[in-house]
Amino acid sequence: MSARHGQRVLVTGASGLLGAGVARRLVAEGADVVTLQRRPAAVPGARDVTGSVTDPEAVARAMAGRNTVVHVAAKVSVSGPAEDYEQVNVAGTALVLEAARRAGVERFVHLSSPSVAHAGTSIVGDGAGPADPARARGHYARTKAAGELLALAADAEDLRVLVLRPHLMWGPGDTQLTERIIERARAGRMPLLGPSAALIDSLYTQNAVDAVVAAVDAVDRVHGEALVVTNGEPRPVGELVRGLSRAGGAPEPRLRIPAGPARAAGGVIERLWEAGGFGRGGDEPPLTRFLAEQLSTAHWFDQRRTREALGWTPAVSIDRGLELLAAHYST
Repeated sequence: MSARHGQRVLVTGASGLLGAGVARRLVAEGADVVTLQRRPAAVPGARDVTGSVTDPEAVARAMAGRNTVVHVAAKVSVSGPAEDYEQVNVAGTALVLEAARRAGVERFVHLSSPSVAHAGTSIVGDGAGPADPARARGHYARTKAAGELLALAADAEDLRVLVLRPHLMWGPGDTQLTERIIERARAGRMPLLGPSAALIDSLYTQNAVDAVVAAVDAVDRVHGEALVVTNGEPRPVGELVRGLSRAGGAPEPRLRIPAGPARAAGGVIERLWEAGGFGRGGDEPPLTRFLAEQLSTAHWFDQRRTREALGWTPAVSIDRGLELLAAHYST
């Protein structure tokens, strides 16, 4: 009998790298897995339901017979209308939670982001601060904060909710951070802000999958809280950006911009981009205030509570991850 015999899991957002990785791992360990996302996930061994988390019928169909949910689906971007983020990250989360209640789901792992508690200043060795939609920066962070609060409010003994906040996930196949940095470095458009010495945490993709799977087990004993998940190896932001660029075969970024003017320029560009409707086609501005803050302020986290609660430690170091990334791009 498999270790996950009797686990009937719904993974939302399994067309993305993290959701697909979690679904594959759970299938490999013997769970009965259903995936729900807008385009086919094609995870071998999982039953695929194509649809949006904003569609009550699709959510109900995917949720039927499940006892565990891993909710990864989200609108992740730095531009676009606020209502698009609200629809998926807030209303979609509310719909998935309500369907889980009706279906008698017992475990709910909700994927969030450290940006829900980031107000633009440095984070130095903190834990997971409370999600704050009023202070979070940008549509994504604000709506993820609101969605996280809904998830935590749903926590109960018969629906145990645990929130994970993976921080700056990177690795082979990642299009959100890794490929953007590499593509911009190749084009000579990846700036380093100020001295680029601020320490930041990040998370290798395999470690992220491991942590989410560990949370599926941990939620029976640890729930009603949020945990930031990182490799626990803070590096200067410039060192990490240069390492990712080299691994992708791109020249190291040499463009330097003072941090203060970059933040101001990012705010102006973001407003003009949205006012002009450029984000509606999926295009993203070259710089936003949030991106400038992320590239110029420290943000690293105390991982002791996360590792204790999940019974998990990262298996792949940053240095080893960069080696694996370089091998991926050299094939």
